[in-house]
Amino acid sequence: MLQTISEHLTEYFGPDFIAINPMASTSFAYAGWFVVLSYAGVILYFVIRGARQTKSINDYALGSIAFSPVAVGLALAASMTSAATFIINPGFIAYYGLSGFISLGIVFAISAVVSLIILTKSFRKIGQSIKAMTMAQWIGLRYKSDSYAFFFGVISLLLITFIVLICVGLTKLLAASLNLSEVYVLLGVIVFVFGYMMFGGANSMVYTNMIQALLMIVVAIILLTSGFDHFAGGINGFLGKLEAIDPLLVSTTNSESPLFRDFFEIIFCQIIVGVAVVCQPHIITKSLLLKDDKQVNTYLLTGVIVELLFFLVVFAGLYARLKFPDLTYNGQPLGLDSVLSTYVVARFPVYIGLIVVMGLISAGLSTLEGLIQTLSTTITSDVLAKPIRHSKISPVAFNRLAIILLAVITFVFSYQQLVSPDLSVGIFAQNGVYAYFSTAFVPVLFGMFLKDIPAWIPFSSSITAMVVHFSVYYGRLSSYMQEPVRNPAIASTAAILTSLFVGLIGYVIYQRSKPTLTQKA
Repeated sequence: MLQTISEHLTEYFGPDFIAINPMASTSFAYAGWFVVLSYAGVILYFVIRGARQTKSINDYALGSIAFSPVAVGLALAASMTSAATFIINPGFIAYYGLSGFISLGIVFAISAVVSLIILTKSFRKIGQSIKAMTMAQWIGLRYKSDSYAFFFGVISLLLITFIVLICVGLTKLLAASLNLSEVYVLLGVIVFVFGYMMFGGANSMVYTNMIQALLMIVVAIILLTSGFDHFAGGINGFLGKLEAIDPLLVSTTNSESPLFRDFFEIIFCQIIVGVAVVCQPHIITKSLLLKDDKQVNTYLLTGVIVELLFFLVVFAGLYARLKFPDLTYNGQPLGLDSVLSTYVVARFPVYIGLIVVMGLISAGLSTLEGLIQTLSTTITSDVLAKPIRHSKISPVAFNRLAIILLAVITFVFSYQQLVSPDLSVGIFAQNGVYAYFSTAFVPVLFGMFLKDIPAWIPFSSSITAMVVHFSVYYGRLSSYMQEPVRNPAIASTAAILTSLFVGLIGYVIYQRSKPTLTQKA
């Protein structure tokens, strides 16, 4: 039956519908069709269920259902970890070795979860008191500035780069698993996911994220144990196999990589970036889904434990390098973004491989759903708030139009990254996402821990961060930025530290300019 469907699809779309160099076996591809379609059916069930309880833009953004803290914690872990961690980042580890794992799997992971724990309670407390649905609203209401809220609504569009990363990751995975052309897979992914996100919102997303997180836990364990046979000679035996391929693979730094050349990049920059990464709206606003403050500790405990497990998945990139020592498969060179997807179809038997594929799809969809939800809500509630108030079209209808617009933009950029990436779509995404949370870091930090502060202080910090980030990256400032492939973490670190300095200077000036008690008297 599946073969007949494939033949009809090929006849309808043309011979380019099928991949020119198929990766998966025929049995894997046909079984993959069945599993993927079944998975899509389950997702649609929860979307329809959630859509019935979504009556307003507030329901779409924050939900109208009382979710358990464990469910929201799993949703947090699933949305915080995406196709970047499960599909793209293992490719960096396969290419550049142990230095990449230390950077992405240990330093970045620990920094991110510590920051999450510290920032969540304060953000939630203020977020509840001012009834914010989005990060832009939170900042606008916290500093009593509509222009600042609008600015952040516009800046939030940088997160489209992250959406592109996930769509490219899912496309690579499904194209390799189903033996289909990447362009048609990309189109199908975008139409399906953006289509159902027009209706479900938070009410369906928490359920789907919870299921996705459970699948991801299973897959994380499968991937992390898939190379245990390489440890037959102990850790030294494992490292010896990697060293035989390339000594730089077992070095704590890799001078030939664009991201892990020294400890400044591997440790210092990743600590700064890891602390600030939590300021993404689909992460830090997740706590607002909880209805009771007593649930926060359970939510954080669940999210942090599962999240640390997910971050370790990048270690599978080393197994992939042992499987493909010369980074080729069937005589074809493996692009960085294709390493993990190819490893799955080459390493596992059909039944286990399909479980892994489902988990990897879950890793992508969990974050993709959150990003679509937060970005479309931001466009509706912050960027286009005034036109909507004077329009006869409802905010929910505007929200759906925003999702359609995001889908079109995503397809254009994703196609470009499929045909001509700058080493990896990960670099493209990091540049946009890092610029966003570099801009958000100071206003979030000051907004939670400083009580009396005018909007001009964090606003000036945000502008500084944006200018510094893109100046360092595109102006190739510093010796680190002279290579063809540049590290966005360098630009982000400079932006965060500079903006923090500007913010602190502004705060000191403001405090000194305030009249003293003696002057008041």
